[in-house]
Amino acid sequence: MQIRQIRNATIKIHYGGKIFLVDPWLAPKDGFGCFARLPESIPFKTPDSQKTFISMPICPLPTTVDEILADVDYYIVTHIHPDHIDMEMDGTVGNMLNKETPVLVQNDEDAQVFVRSGFKDVRILPQSGLSIGEITVTNVPARHGVTIPCGSAMGFMMEGEEKTLYLAGDTVWYEQVEENLRRFQPDVIILNACAAELVDFGRLIMDAEDVAQVIAHAPEADIIISHMDNVAHASLSRTSLSEQLELQNLLSRVKVPADGETLSF
Repeated sequence: MQIRQIRNATIKIHYGGKIFLVDPWLAPKDGFGCFARLPESIPFKTPDSQKTFISMPICPLPTTVDEILADVDYYIVTHIHPDHIDMEMDGTVGNMLNKETPVLVQNDEDAQVFVRSGFKDVRILPQSGLSIGEITVTNVPARHGVTIPCGSAMGFMMEGEEKTLYLAGDTVWYEQVEENLRRFQPDVIILNACAAELVDFGRLIMDAEDVAQVIAHAPEADIIISHMDNVAHASLSRTSLSEQLELQNLLSRVKVPADGETLSF
């Protein structure tokens, strides 16, 4: 298994002879703009008003779009938010992606968005699992917010002849994440952990304490930190998260890859 951290939650996974591109947000640096440019119909506001004017993505891609898209067999989009998939003003998504490549999504609502965007092979990833050759990919629950979930989102498990991989997606620590760990006993876990926050929704994804909970409940797993240093509403950076984990003597239990870095398991 190879896991390449691209940028933010965008990850390229080599697993069981297939290549999966997860949450392909491919906009150039500053290409999305800032929260201040959002129409009033989109109620996303940062608790810190100074962050409202920070353009995103904060960092450039570590390589070309062509290289990122090369040889991809499947796209997996955990949910449709503008920091996980490129979105146009007309509501279509994934304008830089190959429309012939199969895309796996969490539900019918997201599937319809991809169909309207011209994708030819859109599949809803079931909680009973989807077989792709010798690989089984399973939709697992996620909670995208501690106060009110900021829309629905999923994580997923990959099982096969290789180690079991759990990509938790945009979620906080809650009882279903604990159940996902208990049920599947993953060997490798990817956590989105910049502690992003929005008014009304609260913290949207994991912070250092949530990461510590995962470590405690999966003491043998390799844990990878993702979704870092690219969105304005983040409360943690790679550096500050690492510092907080070090204070708990937990930094050695995680890997915090730089954009462009590849890990092998």
